[in-house]
Amino acid sequence: MDTIKTYTVDEAKRKLEHYCAYQERCHKEVRQKLRDMRMIPEAIDNIIVHLIEHNFLNEERFAKAFVRGKFRMKKWGKNRLVRELKFRAISKYSMDVALKEIDLDAYEQTLDDLVKKRIAQVKEPNVYKKKKKVADYLLYRGWESALVYDKINAYLK
Repeated sequence: MDTIKTYTVDEAKRKLEHYCAYQERCHKEVRQKLRDMRMIPEAIDNIIVHLIEHNFLNEERFAKAFVRGKFRMKKWGKNRLVRELKFRAISKYSMDVALKEIDLDAYEQTLDDLVKKRIAQVKEPNVYKKKKKVADYLLYRGWESALVYDKINAYLK
């Protein structure tokens, strides 16, 4: 018969300290992890306060790390980054601070590189269909439509 592991508040605190130290976490992830550990709401609030007070949990730091990582590794645009941060219940202030982590020149250069790469990948003789396919790819990744269409029109006449 399966027995469900139960945790004392101190055990849960230690476990969550390791969980947060391993990688940046948002409040939503931590709260869900505690629910999965079958902690009661009062204990969850108590542990989250402890994690914040001891700097294991920091929303702004999480948002900055998230934005830097997803921009650098997945080449996401600002719209996608904002959508994902909202999904994680990150405050508007933390989002704004995090988006400042992206260097504007690097942002432009990344979009430029993505447009060139995608144009080369799309094998479509009709220039309008090709533009649409390239644009759809970039818009899905959260790049602003005005920037996307300017770049595409600069490369595809």
